[in-house]
Amino acid sequence: MTATALVPRMQNLPALVDSVDSYIHAVNRVPMLSAEEEQELAQRLRLRNDLEAAQRLIVAHLRFVVHVARGYIGYGLPLADLIQEGNVGLMKAVKRFDPAHGVRLVSFAVHWIRAEIHEFILRNWRIVKVATTKAQRKLFFKLRGSRKRLGWMNSEEINTVARELGVSADTVVEMESRLSGHDVPFDPIPETDGDGESESFSPAAYLRDEQADPADALEQDDWEEQTTSRLSAALEQLDPRSRDIVRRRWLNDDKPTLHELAAEYHISAERVRQLETNAMKKLRTALPAPA
Repeated sequence: MTATALVPRMQNLPALVDSVDSYIHAVNRVPMLSAEEEQELAQRLRLRNDLEAAQRLIVAHLRFVVHVARGYIGYGLPLADLIQEGNVGLMKAVKRFDPAHGVRLVSFAVHWIRAEIHEFILRNWRIVKVATTKAQRKLFFKLRGSRKRLGWMNSEEINTVARELGVSADTVVEMESRLSGHDVPFDPIPETDGDGESESFSPAAYLRDEQADPADALEQDDWEEQTTSRLSAALEQLDPRSRDIVRRRWLNDDKPTLHELAAEYHISAERVRQLETNAMKKLRTALPAPA
């Protein structure tokens, strides 16, 4: 059973909600489950794969997702999107919840809900990802939550965060730099002053694409064409056996071993290696060195 199979049909909620406030009002009207009801529904889901029980578990906890999502409003992302991602985490938690552990679903689900919201924030907070590793993700949310003033953190704050998370101070400084930066359009629409002069200096004006020069591209294509032609000519100068060994060992996708070629040519593997080495020396002599 996949998490998507647990998407609630919201039978206990209005068929349509026209705003986030309406949704929140609707989920807050859903009765909460007692510990006994929760246990009974969780057992039905786990033992009989009862999707109606899964739906009731999910719907009854949607208000908790709203509560968690509200804690991430400061990241500048729509509350509706945060709630939606949190609901995905809730569904994953319901799918994996084991009532035999003796804990309430809300205690188990909070980790899944936050994990989905964290992933969503990291994917959408900036165009360029600010955190890719597990350590960077923890550092991202730690810094966002612990910075008590605008501007850069002092050395004591940096060292404290580094010790708490088990990372270097340089890593903390780098992440703070990423958080303090802003996305810059590569080639924005220029703003002009009264004289018609552009006031913007975008990355497109000073970042050079080394691959974009037509002359360089033509030179590279010409060099590759000449190299291919010389390689073909050099291969033709080899004896048939050496040419076959080089082609199969260096140019084919399915490369035979030295022992396989030795068995085919009725010679030793060491002799095959010698033929290959001598042939490669001749080819290097015939081919031009790269510029």
